[in-house]
Amino acid sequence: TTENERLEMEAMDQQKVQAKAPTLIDTDVHNAMFERKELLPYLPKAWHAQWLSQGIGVASPYYSPVGVLRKDARPPRGGEPGSDPHFLLEHHMERYGIDYGILTGSGVLGISLHVDPDYANAVVSAYNDWTVDAWLSVSPKFKGSILINNSDPVYAAKEIERMAQNKNMVQVIMSSGARTLYGQRFYHPIYEAAEAHGLPVAVHPGTEGRGIAGPPTPSGYPTRYMEWHNILPANYMAHVNSLVCEGVFEKFPKLKFVAIEGGVCWLPHLMWRMDKNYKALRDQTPWLKRLPSEYIKEHIRLTTQPIEEAPNPQHIVDLFAMSGADDIVMFSTDYPHWDFDNPKVVLRHFPKEMREKIFARNAVELYGLHQVAEPAEEAVQG
Repeated sequence: TTENERLEMEAMDQQKVQAKAPTLIDTDVHNAMFERKELLPYLPKAWHAQWLSQGIGVASPYYSPVGVLRKDARPPRGGEPGSDPHFLLEHHMERYGIDYGILTGSGVLGISLHVDPDYANAVVSAYNDWTVDAWLSVSPKFKGSILINNSDPVYAAKEIERMAQNKNMVQVIMSSGARTLYGQRFYHPIYEAAEAHGLPVAVHPGTEGRGIAGPPTPSGYPTRYMEWHNILPANYMAHVNSLVCEGVFEKFPKLKFVAIEGGVCWLPHLMWRMDKNYKALRDQTPWLKRLPSEYIKEHIRLTTQPIEEAPNPQHIVDLFAMSGADDIVMFSTDYPHWDFDNPKVVLRHFPKEMREKIFARNAVELYGLHQVAEPAEEAVQG
């Protein structure tokens, strides 16, 4: 009888765990400052005037005729969309039943491309402290990203070490625009620190062609925003190719790399091309022990938004199935940007098992978010 009771108790506990497992995680939520002066208490006084005058100081050369932010996401009390954590919870998280939102910042990633690394480092540290106080303290549904200045990997590693002590920081984030490809050993201090603390490293687009980064394409600058926006996945392909071929995942076997908002359907093309070439050119990469596609499936994670839209939606499902993308892609909305993806619509053509992986299970595994936030916990932190 005692053994039966024990088994029943274990079954009930397991059911409770399953009942509390997240069903929807948004891996790209853009939180913003209400105004620049919010950062001043965290920023050394020597940089105050520059911050108030210049901000990130790395502007985009492109004009978007539709803007960047959704007008309906503007908080009632004013400020930019995404600048009020309480309104974001109501307007976005609660509206769609989102269990966790991974915060990726708004307009801050370009700091890595500023010409002054000391200014960039100061802003990065101030921003991370502000994120903890202004956002992570509001609700356990918010999980943060440790912003780094990837142009100074040694300082970036120290910042990861400092901020990793806060368990609500669940990844490292940097711009996808860069001076050099991310597989090169210049960046290894970042990966070493991230791996040591079990944190994935994420990149987000929007900085290609800005500041000290190279042009957005190997042949220079597109003429207009639409051209630039269309070709962003090319930079993601270049970084993933570099990470694998340079042996980053052999040197850092526990590292995960998240390519946010870079598309998905380029994945099978790149994997198959890399595998084909590896069979003939493997002598140039003797450190690789497996096919490139195997490293990608184990170490690379992608997000859905902006998911490609084929005339026949089944073709997208087929591409996911062919490349194993359903095991590495995580759902994202890109809230509050203009090309926001509605979770009630975006994956409606996908099979149930595939949807469940993408909506939550893949992110649960990556970020360790196995249970939804308890109401009592939320009340205490709120």
